Amino acid sequence: MHSAVPPGKLKVFLGAAPGVGKTYRMLDEGRRRAGRGKDVVVALAECHRRPHTEKMLDGLEVIPRAQRAYRGADFTELDLAAVLERRPEVALIDEIAHTNVPGGRNAKRWQDIEELLAAGIDVVTTINIQHLESLNDVVQKITGVPQRETVPDEIVRRAEQIELVDMPAEALRRRMAHGNIYPPEKIDAALSHYFRIGNLTALRELALLWVAGRVDEALQKYRYEHRIGKVWETRERVVVALTGGSEGETLIRRAARIATRSSGGDLLAVHVVRSNGLTDSSPAALARQRQLVESLGGTFHSVVGDHVPTALLEFARAENATQLVVGTSRRSRLRRLLAEQGVGETTVELSGDIDVHMVTHERAGGGRVLPLHGNSLPVTRRVAGPVAGIVLPVLLTVLLRTASHPLHLNLTSQTLLFLTTVVAVACIGGVVSAVLASISASLLLNYYFIPPVGEFTIAEPNNILGLAAFTVVAVIVAAIVDRSLRLSRRAANATAEAETLSSLAGHILRGDQAVSALLNLTRETFGMASAVLVRRSGDEPTCPSGEADLSIPIGPDSLLLLKGRALAASERRVLTAFAAHLAAALERARLAEAAAEVEPVKAADRMRTALLAAVSHDLRTPLASGWAAVSGLRSRDVDFSDEDREELLATAEESLAKLNRLVDNLLDMSRLQAGALTLRLRPTAPAEVLPLALDTLPESSVPVLAPGLEEAADVLADPPLLERVLANLVANAVRHSPSGKPVSVSASALGPWVEIRVVDRGPGLQPAERERAFEPFQRMGDTDNSAGLGLGLALSRGLTEAMGGTLTPEETPGGGLTMVVSLPAVHPVRDEVMA
Repeated sequence: MHSAVPPGKLKVFLGAAPGVGKTYRMLDEGRRRAGRGKDVVVALAECHRRPHTEKMLDGLEVIPRAQRAYRGADFTELDLAAVLERRPEVALIDEIAHTNVPGGRNAKRWQDIEELLAAGIDVVTTINIQHLESLNDVVQKITGVPQRETVPDEIVRRAEQIELVDMPAEALRRRMAHGNIYPPEKIDAALSHYFRIGNLTALRELALLWVAGRVDEALQKYRYEHRIGKVWETRERVVVALTGGSEGETLIRRAARIATRSSGGDLLAVHVVRSNGLTDSSPAALARQRQLVESLGGTFHSVVGDHVPTALLEFARAENATQLVVGTSRRSRLRRLLAEQGVGETTVELSGDIDVHMVTHERAGGGRVLPLHGNSLPVTRRVAGPVAGIVLPVLLTVLLRTASHPLHLNLTSQTLLFLTTVVAVACIGGVVSAVLASISASLLLNYYFIPPVGEFTIAEPNNILGLAAFTVVAVIVAAIVDRSLRLSRRAANATAEAETLSSLAGHILRGDQAVSALLNLTRETFGMASAVLVRRSGDEPTCPSGEADLSIPIGPDSLLLLKGRALAASERRVLTAFAAHLAAALERARLAEAAAEVEPVKAADRMRTALLAAVSHDLRTPLASGWAAVSGLRSRDVDFSDEDREELLATAEESLAKLNRLVDNLLDMSRLQAGALTLRLRPTAPAEVLPLALDTLPESSVPVLAPGLEEAADVLADPPLLERVLANLVANAVRHSPSGKPVSVSASALGPWVEIRVVDRGPGLQPAERERAFEPFQRMGDTDNSAGLGLGLALSRGLTEAMGGTLTPEETPGGGLTMVVSLPAVHPVRDEVMA
């Protein structure tokens, strides 16, 4: 019986931009490993005819690529079967984000790499930061260039090693200018577009931050696995403690300034929900403070803890925080003298290697004297109560023995003073201390103040009744104080639960309903080490639930597993609410998936309905005109002149041409909606397609110019469909351009794309209206229905995307609208270079 093959290891060279030298570094890594005796092959390397990079192939075995034909063109791809059959120890594979030509085993190259790793083959590969799925939209906003080839972040994160290939923006532009990246004819366009200093600097920062985050994840995992509780000051992390009071905004801004002083510092705000927690916290204030934290680039967290200083420090250590910001006490000086240490002082004592900042604020020292609620009396009060129960009656006795005669105090006054002392002891130590105080006070009152003085006997029955009443009243008062403490604890528990549920409701209202977000909130709120949602197969979960400390059913087929600590009964009640929201989030996700499957069908149905409604009117005009012209020509009752006959023939021809264009648009739109459009992609020259597109348009006073179009690179497109796209775009530009203002059609290459621009000098479109212009049956600015169905732009975008391109509107400098058609270049400018 053969044992399972251990999976291979992945190493990724990550670059900030094309041209930093990832391929060179990958081949250098292969040569280094081969020099150590490893069996290394080059499964695929994109050298792009660069001498320095090609020289790195010397001495390395190269696996021939697989030849693949697709839609009339020949392509080469990674030969996965050959690599698996060869079974090297290490395979070098360039460009993990590449999309394979159809016809192979996998759609994406990263899927090929996963097969090799599963077969036990180590893989070294490359990727640019713009190809990571999580950063794709960010990069597009920065550079303005859409990236269609992406890799899920998780694929790259699983790599055993990720090495950043870095280069300053100025050095990369010099390399471009020297011709080490793109051919000479592409250099100027690249330097003025994608390779601008700002773009390259932003991409470099993204790459550095992403790699730093990956390193931080690895560090946190190492600390957790090795149970390292000490703070490692690898980067500044500032935690600010919020109570829900009005001083929170002051603390947040102070903490943000501390984090800003250290470049790359993180800001984390934490609110501790506790069973003996603050009764004056405000959910509304916490919501405002959360918004402030997030606006400053920080994150808000809520945790549960019975002892606030311990909970704060545990959270700070778990996040590897270096600094903790807390507010100075809101208690009055009297309260600080009579009670135990506050949260700030205790946090400082327990902080260890975490720096604690005690920040003053407008409410420092001015708070009202709030009772300290707890599950039990603090140790200081449990000790001070019995001691006070003995010492205070003795001190009062000494005081009364010396002051009773000058002050002329009678027995009634003396008894009331002793009763006041017992009540004070009850407030300090509870019922037990009060009973002890009442016994000692009654004995001292009997011996020193009730006749006969100096004896424990009582001469008058009335004094016996007074002493008994004194003892009973003292015990009752102590019992009431103790009961009030218990009720306060219950109220505090209810307040803590309400605060937690309010925080959960806030997440739901803000739209934080994703299952992952709720799981993270559950873990943080209850102070657990992990919170995992697993599916159950029958009665068994898909992963062992015995490894978890707590399991909660979520719906009929899921289970929430929590690991970290045991929860109290009150916390379990709150956890039930979290479980209910998780179940609802799962159900919403399922419904969203179902709705997403139904939406294309609904869209197609809406399109068919709209087409039928539009056809009834817009086809009537050319049909009626053509019908009338032909009927007139056939009439024997009228003798037409040659000029009249020519005019009728021209009318019939124009009407039939318009009818033909409308029918073609309708049929193409119907095929697009049904997914039945047949594509025949092949190398196509834009200069050859444009004249055919212009021939289908009616005569116009607006000229159409095509400067430099003959020199444009070929694109991978379906020529008839590209002709239809250009015809619709030019017709739209001509319709909106002033008479005598020419429409321009030009093309330029940028990396793997060719951009065809149709430029007009018309009124243009506001940014908010540009996307609406691509909706079917929209005629922007038209007030009648004689201009057609309004399908031109919608059809052009659909046909362009079907050919693997994009159609986007831009503002024309000086006024007007520019439609940019981006299509794959037949011989694209690739993004690898020697380092």
